[in-house]
Amino acid sequence: MQTLRLGVNIDHVATVRNARGGAWPDPLRAAKLAEAAGADGITAHLREDRRHIADADIDALMSGLAVPLNLEMAATPEMQAIALRHRPHAVCLVPEKREERTTEGGLDVAGDEARLARFIEPLAAAGCRVSLFIGAEAAQVEAAVRVGAAVVELHTGAYCDLHAEGRGEARDVEYARLAEMAAHAHALGLEVHAGHGLSYETVAPVAAIPQLVELNIGHFLIGEAIFRGLQAAIAEMRARMDAARA
Repeated sequence: MQTLRLGVNIDHVATVRNARGGAWPDPLRAAKLAEAAGADGITAHLREDRRHIADADIDALMSGLAVPLNLEMAATPEMQAIALRHRPHAVCLVPEKREERTTEGGLDVAGDEARLARFIEPLAAAGCRVSLFIGAEAAQVEAAVRVGAAVVELHTGAYCDLHAEGRGEARDVEYARLAEMAAHAHALGLEVHAGHGLSYETVAPVAAIPQLVELNIGHFLIGEAIFRGLQAAIAEMRARMDAARA
């Protein structure tokens, strides 16, 4: 089975920095530690309200990383212009609402096909691999193909929430949906990623889904780093993913 890539999201290093309005902790430093610990890529979400990652962070990450940058962003003209200026390895389009604490649910690709197809075309032409962050639904997977995405990232938040709530039967139903849609997306020619809310407790079953190529994990790892250090937290996640694949 193919080795599963790990993308580490460093947004919440910037959240801590912004709480004091200074320059520390530095997201680029965290990204480079993640590289050293075995991350295969770095994810950063440049939100419209700049609540954590800032434009200067994207400048620094683009120039300072040896591994690919996955730029998460809303499908807006401002963000498209930023992505076209930087041309990161990957662009992941996510739904975004100003009042949400974190990304809630997946992008409604099926309900916005014409606009998203026009939005994606120049990004793909510029060499960016465009990913769509979606729920595990056949309509969304199939729409992703039609609008020209190269990748879908399946939203694992519901699965993780059901696990945390102790709702094992519902969790298993959601897991089955994730596995089914990963297989469906792969069969349609999409590269399949997954992420949102994954922890040491929930990562192994998801990592075992054979069609998945990459997991993107952030908040849990940054939180765990407070207690054991970022490199150790990432190394354990990497080990658990590898064991699940083995």
